[in-house]
Amino acid sequence: MEIEINLASPEKRKAPDFYNLTFGNIFTPHMFLMRYEEGKGWHSPKIVPFSDIELHPAAIVLHYSQGVFEGMKAYYGVDGKIRLFRPWDHINRLNRSADRMCIPTLEPEKVFEAIKTLVLLDKDWIPRKRGSALYIRPVIFATEGTLGLKISHEYLFMIILSPVGAYYQEGFNPVRIYVTEEYVRACPGGTGDIKTGGNYGASLKAQEMANKKGYSQVLWLDPLYRKYVEEVGSMNIFFYFENELTTPALTGSILPGVTRDSVLKLAPKLGINATERRISIEEVIEGIEKGTLKECFGTGTAAVVSPVGEIYYKDKSYRINNGQTGELTKTLFDYITGIQYGEKEDSFGWAVILED
Repeated sequence: MEIEINLASPEKRKAPDFYNLTFGNIFTPHMFLMRYEEGKGWHSPKIVPFSDIELHPAAIVLHYSQGVFEGMKAYYGVDGKIRLFRPWDHINRLNRSADRMCIPTLEPEKVFEAIKTLVLLDKDWIPRKRGSALYIRPVIFATEGTLGLKISHEYLFMIILSPVGAYYQEGFNPVRIYVTEEYVRACPGGTGDIKTGGNYGASLKAQEMANKKGYSQVLWLDPLYRKYVEEVGSMNIFFYFENELTTPALTGSILPGVTRDSVLKLAPKLGINATERRISIEEVIEGIEKGTLKECFGTGTAAVVSPVGEIYYKDKSYRINNGQTGELTKTLFDYITGIQYGEKEDSFGWAVILED
């Protein structure tokens, strides 16, 4: 694939001071664009200076949410090499999301080439501080202008980059999560198992309620019984009972997280029994009260592994592990980030090194 490259001005290409870096508020000087037209396919790949984009006021994505996205990261390793963590899994999930939303899929090799070219062009914007990374956001959305409810004939594929610090203000300290019974995130047969914007827009009301009560995230329950744990707003969720590390089974309404899968594959290597099954909120609360629930944590690209220190359910707060980060949680975090930064042996072949 020949990518046309138009460079930003030298002054805009100077990397900022990465001190006290937050999540998702700074963007690199370039972005990747490629368009789709029915009968022509995906065409005209190019990298241009980061700027606003122009959309038809009736663009289908604005009215009917026909769009999908992904999230992955690039890291500067301790050896000075740039690594992507499981990029092919993210690219394959992007295509699965696209197929569900009736968006033309892309050749994985071309997506990888676009990511690699853009990341290497803006490599000076990858923070070198441990705990920081370059967040990569591919997004595809319908651009055809019409008010008719239909599958678009035109799309834009875009990749933007953002140097980021910790996802949560708490950093690696335990977060507090709020269980909602009033709202649901998704249901089997819907779009809960893909990354499309509507899933996240629908979660904002419950997130607002959680924030007002001082909680960082919402823990969603199943849509039918409001009984079984599903996932957290931006993470999959894990519970470490006495002899079992478990996470909710993928039932069609839960996102199959790449970091979730990494934990499930890594746990047996650490001698931990890892399972996927139905987990009721009552089992979680009982485990806290009896002391059989030893740890709880979330997993996701943004936060990697995030300890959970407190759950709010039915107007009552429950502390997990005395509100402290558990030993297994820290071990998993250190192991995965160790692979991402080139500090640990990558026996799974998850890290892909980018070379000019």
